[in-house]
Amino acid sequence: MTADHPSDADDIQGLVWSGYASLTEASFLLLRIVDPPKARNWLRRAPVTTVAHLTQHQAKALQIAVSAAGLRKLDVSDTIMAGFSPEFLAGMTGDESRSRRLGDIGPNAPANWLWGGHGEPDLVLLLYAAEGQLAAWQNELTIDFSCCGLELIHALGTSNMGGKEPFGFTDGVSQPKIDWQNTRTPGTSADLDYGNLITTGEFLLGYRNEYALYTERPLLPAREASELPEAEDQPGLRDLGRNGTYLVFRELHQDVLTFWQFMARRAGDNHAQELAEAFVGRRRSGEPMVSTTSQPIRGVGPQRQDIAENQFTFDHDTEGLQCPFGAHIRRANPRTGDLPGGKTGPIQKLIRTLALGKQNLGSDLIASSRFHRILRRGREFGHWIDPDTAMQPGTPDPQSGLHFICLNANISRQFEFIQNAWLASAKFDGLSGESDPLTGNREIFPPGFSTDGFSQPQPSGVTERIDGLPRFVTVWGGGYFFLPGLRALRFLAG
Repeated sequence: MTADHPSDADDIQGLVWSGYASLTEASFLLLRIVDPPKARNWLRRAPVTTVAHLTQHQAKALQIAVSAAGLRKLDVSDTIMAGFSPEFLAGMTGDESRSRRLGDIGPNAPANWLWGGHGEPDLVLLLYAAEGQLAAWQNELTIDFSCCGLELIHALGTSNMGGKEPFGFTDGVSQPKIDWQNTRTPGTSADLDYGNLITTGEFLLGYRNEYALYTERPLLPAREASELPEAEDQPGLRDLGRNGTYLVFRELHQDVLTFWQFMARRAGDNHAQELAEAFVGRRRSGEPMVSTTSQPIRGVGPQRQDIAENQFTFDHDTEGLQCPFGAHIRRANPRTGDLPGGKTGPIQKLIRTLALGKQNLGSDLIASSRFHRILRRGREFGHWIDPDTAMQPGTPDPQSGLHFICLNANISRQFEFIQNAWLASAKFDGLSGESDPLTGNREIFPPGFSTDGFSQPQPSGVTERIDGLPRFVTVWGGGYFFLPGLRALRFLAG
């Protein structure tokens, strides 16, 4: 393994390391366990792809995640189950309050979902393959299920849209970089600035997180689980969570026709793209709307492009004139450090801490981004149509969208926080009456607050506001799963 790879590479499922972009075909199989002994036997021998495998080219990759219901069907004891997070145990649709927090109300309510509305499937198998190799492999696996105690509920297909998502924007640009070599020390003055290097424990259980602590997970006596890795923070105990993570899966239908026809009505055909880019916060090419010229860009080729597209902050756009405060990328990752405005000298730090001087007071309302990062591993589905075609009346609905998949060690503090406090909130960054312009459900939330607006500050000081945004994204399904380390998977199946 290279120095950039984790030491436990042969125990970590490859999805943590890579989104398998070179494997252009993918399918996600939702399964029910009907015969636990047979299912356990299949799980023990399943050819799961690990990070270690990715040092060489792979034509196929298989990843396995299990829901809380699936663990119970595998006869995992109540003692072990109690070590998992409450959000995972309750499930994405476990209670009405969680649905409200996630924005899963109205048309997005679980009662309307195609799957997962009444509880997660027991297993999700994520299949990735080189072009032309997926169909035969999936068929082979499906035939195998019937004699292995597994039943296929849904097979969720994907599409290769050439690196773009259905609305037409370059996708997958911004991702955190995992500190595999533990070079970061959380809580130092470096955290006053926004940084993209994040501790391993934010994405994998069993490692220190951004609080320099270990997220709770199931720990077992050594005599009961000698094959599991030892817990770093509690020597003598074995760590079922180590090298595992929580996988959040949501199937999101994107109404491409409504999106682009709304842009054309509001801005005219010649300026529809400009308005759409303001909603997203990036050009269709992936370039951020906020200027990056004040920040040094070093490197060559792909590295230089990544820095230009990803290594920036909103510190120099305090009025929201370049990128509106409510734009999607600003909500999904505000790029804030521990102190609003970034790191400066002690006097400036004191001035900002005491809320003195000229500053964007709304930034005080936003939590530091480093505590709320996620790894995105989604894939598009449906048919691709270009924006010009989508703006034409009578264009058939491409029935496209995103299989949103993210990995995080703390569902509540990471995925659910982003979804609730940043995307769905009608009061993000001092705004009022608007939620995320792309993913918002447009329902009244909290009571008395509309969420169907979008505001664009102007150099004149007057803010232009658009009201009556339609819903562009609808939830079709979802669930919470545990993506275990390989040793943990074999233990759970034992």
